[in-house]
Amino acid sequence: MNNPELTKSPGPIGVFDSGYGGLTILRQFRQLLPQYDYLYLGDNARAPYGTRSYEVVYEFTLQAVKKLFSMGCHLVILACNTASAKALKSIQERDLPNLDPNRRVLGVIRPTAECVGGISKTRHIGILATQGTIMSESYPLEIHKLFPDIVVHGEACPMWVPLVENNEFDSPGADYFVQKRIGNLLRKDPEIDTIILGCTHYPLLLNKILKYTPRTIKIIQQGDYVAASLKQYLQRHTDIEALCTRQGSCRFLTTESVEKFEESASVFLRDKIMAERITLE
Repeated sequence: MNNPELTKSPGPIGVFDSGYGGLTILRQFRQLLPQYDYLYLGDNARAPYGTRSYEVVYEFTLQAVKKLFSMGCHLVILACNTASAKALKSIQERDLPNLDPNRRVLGVIRPTAECVGGISKTRHIGILATQGTIMSESYPLEIHKLFPDIVVHGEACPMWVPLVENNEFDSPGADYFVQKRIGNLLRKDPEIDTIILGCTHYPLLLNKILKYTPRTIKIIQQGDYVAASLKQYLQRHTDIEALCTRQGSCRFLTTESVEKFEESASVFLRDKIMAERITLE
């Protein structure tokens, strides 16, 4: 990892998620910044991460980051809220100085938190996310750093990721689980006027979410905001940007069945793709 020649060689932008949800972020990256090369890694064999411990999420995420570094990535985006909540800070502070201080790992929570200040009028925000993200309190912490006056309430949605991963997000059975969690959140704080979808899987449930959310409430999907944040980051950090190759390509890696990944990924990306299977250790 410390090979100076390897460090200097440009490579793709790495995008990591525990499963398929990060593909919704990747899709927005490719729409806004189509010139760059991307390397997507989904740890589908060990997904979901939402209910796993901090230690396990950190261990798995670090393995993925090391893998993407070894494949030439100088910049890795954790397109997974759970990994961003439970592993990002430790990797940035503890591991990067030893792995390669010139490489960067970024998450999706900070860019999402940054946008709410100009959106909410009541200053009451709701978060819908996995249990791991809610319990980490990463969103309230980040939002309060930027906007101390905003009141934040969260609601864990344990069934939402399985609904999406099993292609049941548009089925009648999904209505019960979506309505229940939105109802719970709004009972906690009726003044909420903005809801963050704090999991990259949730945009696929958007039709159901809108069905059970009052029209006066703004729903924030992360993809646009994270993509805009990445663009600004690359503009500010020209040294990192210079190490990102630009041929408009995208490779897909999975720790699960290639056939299964390709089938599910096509739902998220609305396009057919080809994937490669790898192992993480």
